[in-house]
Amino acid sequence: MAKGRSNRDFDESDVRIRPARTTKRRSKDRPDYSALPEALVIQVDRGRSICLSEDGTEVVAMKARELGKNSVVVGDRVILDGDITGESGTLARIVTVKERKNSLSRTIDDIGVMERAIVANVDSMLIVVAAADPAPKTGLIDRALVVAFDQGIKPILVITKCDLTQPIELRKLYSPLDIEIFESSRGCDLAPLRKSLHGQTSVLIGHSGVGKSTLLNAILGEDVRTTGSVNEVTGRGRHTTSNAVAFPLAEHQGSKEIDGWLIDTPGVRSFGLRHIDPNRVVSSFEEFAEVISSCPKNCSHNEESCALNHLQEREPASATRIASLRRLLTLDRENGYD
Repeated sequence: MAKGRSNRDFDESDVRIRPARTTKRRSKDRPDYSALPEALVIQVDRGRSICLSEDGTEVVAMKARELGKNSVVVGDRVILDGDITGESGTLARIVTVKERKNSLSRTIDDIGVMERAIVANVDSMLIVVAAADPAPKTGLIDRALVVAFDQGIKPILVITKCDLTQPIELRKLYSPLDIEIFESSRGCDLAPLRKSLHGQTSVLIGHSGVGKSTLLNAILGEDVRTTGSVNEVTGRGRHTTSNAVAFPLAEHQGSKEIDGWLIDTPGVRSFGLRHIDPNRVVSSFEEFAEVISSCPKNCSHNEESCALNHLQEREPASATRIASLRRLLTLDRENGYD
């Protein structure tokens, strides 16, 4: 006899029948957030987002669990639920991220093909590089250009520290791409650059130590970011920016009317591109569209049978632009380093 059982016989009355489930089946209906307020994400840090509501209130919010990891970035337009008063100690909830018109993304090198967005809904990209200290490297510039062309973002190459040396070779290399190039030096007039940025959401990207924070402070007319220096041993800049932040750009210095946004990003040392479709890069070179249409199927645009070779023979002046396109198409998409 089993331990713990009585000597009496068991019958059907001893059998327990599990009661029927009384819980309701999950509804396919989803909550309606259409009446909730919209806001702009201006900073994301350690799971919390600072959002600017339509009435100008800064609201701290956390994202809803169903949105997933890394689903909210600076520049996103979101829908907020909960306490949106912005008072100290209050916390709202991001329940929806509105569809993005574009995003600045990079492949995470140590993970493989995973794409991670850095910022969203950008009009212009300021690719900041120093003429010297640290010495300019074209790897990041080329990769940033590929992302800009792929996402329909206007690229602006900003060469800082031109008082140290003249960026003759850089200009020669990138002028054929027909992009805006701005040279800056200590105390220079930034009015032309400010004019290009008004009414737009712009992002600054570049290696640490190239003067991004200094440039940002000069454009905004106030010290919103600390500035760093270059390590004399490694030749690399020290990180002074740890997370992306959007700063309001006023039409006139001292004005409270917002006429655009400047998004500062942490200095990057790698920019993987495995998530980029090369065909979208090709399509940004509109003057070659008709010629490329006659290329062989699956043409890499860097082989003997490529139609661009014939164009180059007929029109030698197109050689530099063709070389620029081919340089962008043959980037090492596995690593994305300098």
